[in-house]
Amino acid sequence: MTGSPEVKIIPADGSQDLRRFLDLPYRIYDGDPNWVAPLRRDMKVMFDPKKHPFHEHSDVQPYVAVRGNETVGRIAAIHNRNHVAYHDEPVGFFGFFECVDEQKVANALLATASDWLRERGLEVIRGPANFSTNESAALLVEGFDRPPTIMMPYNPEYYEDLILNAGFHSAMDMVSYYLDNNIPPDFLLKREERLAKRLEVSLRTLRKEDFAAELDRVLFVYNKAWEKNWGFVPMTDAEIRFMAHELKVAVMKDPEQVIFAENADGDPIGFALWLKDYNQALIEARGRLFPFGLLKVLRRARSIDMCRVLTLGLIEEYRHKGIDNLLYLRIFREGAAKGMTAGEFGWILEHNYPMRKPLEKLGSKVYKRYRMYDRDL
Repeated sequence: MTGSPEVKIIPADGSQDLRRFLDLPYRIYDGDPNWVAPLRRDMKVMFDPKKHPFHEHSDVQPYVAVRGNETVGRIAAIHNRNHVAYHDEPVGFFGFFECVDEQKVANALLATASDWLRERGLEVIRGPANFSTNESAALLVEGFDRPPTIMMPYNPEYYEDLILNAGFHSAMDMVSYYLDNNIPPDFLLKREERLAKRLEVSLRTLRKEDFAAELDRVLFVYNKAWEKNWGFVPMTDAEIRFMAHELKVAVMKDPEQVIFAENADGDPIGFALWLKDYNQALIEARGRLFPFGLLKVLRRARSIDMCRVLTLGLIEEYRHKGIDNLLYLRIFREGAAKGMTAGEFGWILEHNYPMRKPLEKLGSKVYKRYRMYDRDL
């Protein structure tokens, strides 16, 4: 246990303390019109070792900061064994960080997570990550004027000061781009037929009747296309299937949100995943679908007019050939057909200029910035 006499840091292992852990954001974001509450059932699943596949290979310890009977902060210490093995670096993580605007509370939380990771032989603490870059990761540091899009992080502005004042330094920046129209630029249209013919590449959307095999194709491309990215950790088969289960309702309703690129032999060489920004609807539910949240979500979902491009990647040998342009053009068309008038691309590593430059050529602009932090243990 770490902390001052006024603040105690308690493992959130029992049901009562885990409830404190899950309930705290409702106090932190009370009155914030841009906060989209996560569904409570989803958050419970994340901390259930029997239900979330991350726990099959890694360890997670949640904590709450308590002053008297009041919960004033929370954090999770994360030993991502797959990250350590894949990158051959002794890095642990902190995530699910929420805190009142008090430096001593933040210091106690981060010190407790650091102690837990240090005891496991790790030498650096990095975060925030919930649980890894395959889920929600990084701190929002610019772009607080509008709600986050689906599956993107959001936090109060003062969190950055709390983390920096606790001795952390910037490890990596990520950016998100915003495009406020759904009309594909002329240069894409002019190049489309020539590129497709010359490259012998075809595009198609998700085959609903072949969903299990489609997941195998996604996992194959994902783990090859992103294998050299900073912070990347290959997803396990269980993790990709868990995520697919979470997204299945959305993509089965609109299979056009998953686009595959295939070579002349019909092998997958890339894919793009874009989703309607269901946060526009979920913001109405405040984390609960029942008894009335579901009605609010269904009503609001009919008028969703923005999407987020979560992933767009190609196997390395097929990059820099223009195939990404074909994928962008297909997203324009499918999104416009579904009523999307604007879109977000992100997040993208700040130094990933091969990805950023094409987005800027499309006319999109950086509108949000995120950051990961390190501190030596």
